[in-house]
Amino acid sequence: MKRIGILILVAITAVVAVTLAARNSNEEEIPVYQLVPVSTRDIVVSASAAGVVEPVTTVDIKSKASGEIMEVRVETGDVVSPGQLLVKVDPRVPRNALQQAEADLDVAKAQLANAESQLRRAEELYQTQSITEQEYETANLNAATARAQLVRAERSLEDARISFEDTDVRAPIRGVIIEKAVEVGTVISSATREVGGGTVLLRMANLDTVQVRSLVDETDIGKIRAEMDVTITVDAYPNQPFQGQVLKIEPQATVQQNVTMFAVLVRIPNRQGLLRPGMSAEAEVHVGERRGVLAIPNAALRTDRDVGSAATVLGLDPETVQQQIAAARDAARERAAQQGEPGGASHGDTAAASPHGETITMGGREITLPEGVTADQVRAVFQRMREGGGPQGLSAEDRAVLEKMRSAGGGMGGGRSGRQRASSDEYLFGGNYIVFAVRNDAAMPIPIRTGLTDLDYSEVISGLTQADTVLILPSASLLASQQEFQERMGSRFGGLPGVSRR
Repeated sequence: MKRIGILILVAITAVVAVTLAARNSNEEEIPVYQLVPVSTRDIVVSASAAGVVEPVTTVDIKSKASGEIMEVRVETGDVVSPGQLLVKVDPRVPRNALQQAEADLDVAKAQLANAESQLRRAEELYQTQSITEQEYETANLNAATARAQLVRAERSLEDARISFEDTDVRAPIRGVIIEKAVEVGTVISSATREVGGGTVLLRMANLDTVQVRSLVDETDIGKIRAEMDVTITVDAYPNQPFQGQVLKIEPQATVQQNVTMFAVLVRIPNRQGLLRPGMSAEAEVHVGERRGVLAIPNAALRTDRDVGSAATVLGLDPETVQQQIAAARDAARERAAQQGEPGGASHGDTAAASPHGETITMGGREITLPEGVTADQVRAVFQRMREGGGPQGLSAEDRAVLEKMRSAGGGMGGGRSGRQRASSDEYLFGGNYIVFAVRNDAAMPIPIRTGLTDLDYSEVISGLTQADTVLILPSASLLASQQEFQERMGSRFGGLPGVSRR
């Protein structure tokens, strides 16, 4: 038994030694980091969502007249103009009422003429004291009553004429008949006289402009705002995209299968009439776009939390790295103070008022303030964005300030080191990070400001040039798992003969 135990121990020792040797061999073959030069590229960010095409304006056609449908002059799909005759309702009863009203008007006119004639004779007789005052007042009252009867008859005639005209149902707007609910011979009820609201004859819609109602996940809704460009594709025309714009974002969320989403309405011109209500559509909202900007892989970005582990991988002293980062930020504050930003900025993006109060200097760029926005407001908003990790936690007032900055027509612009005008998107999607770059043949930490990102690459706003080369390091979680594995294997087999930790 003792000999068997010794053989098993020797076998385990050999297996572990081979495993660790193979693992160490692989680690020698795979470099700890990868050198990637800073290059220019295009960055496009979009948010996709599914939706349904629906008309912007839909009208239910009803009749004010009751009776039998005598004629239907349109079919579904017909394009109609305002005032065009659509449906004719049985006109016999309204026509009879119109004729009766015309006759009543003639009677009222004759009665008024007779009453006025009697009043004139009564006035002559009253002046000669041939009739009493009471008889004169009676003649005057009869004339007034006749005039009222005439007005009543004229009103009845007008109502009868309107009722007769209502038997012709006409189109209220220009549009397309999308639904037909009645046929010849159907008896309908009036929309104005019945409690139920009357019978729907037709349904029409204006399809010159349609909209897509799509549900966007709450994680992407913060990137979308009104007037953003949208590309719409439908199954009927897979190779023909349609262009539209975001109209608005509904304030009330919709929860489906424990997922919170918001409805986004997109308006699309439909001059050719190709888009039809009910079509399934895919909406791609163009959140941001940069052409020919400096960019680096997102894998090269480091935060203050994991910069220490990255320094350890490179063989650098974490305390020395922290001192270098602090010195770089102090230099940034000094540059900001020299450019007229009181108090400086730890990351070069604090707003400060200009002497005339019309512009601010932000990260070394001169930016025009829109009307109604002060430098103090901008400073406070960006401070809260840095503390909260982005725009998601901003209040409605802070978002209103950002919206004014966006709608200022280039007010967020200014020179960006001669490359490209700045945009408010960089403040919405960018952040402050640290990268390790090779300078003077040595790796050193560089604080940078990033802009738009497509989750693979990030735009570089400040801190790097095209001549730099950055290092892509393993993630912090990978480093932690590797260290944990080494410690676990060392504690388990470290006491075995022939096995040592490396």
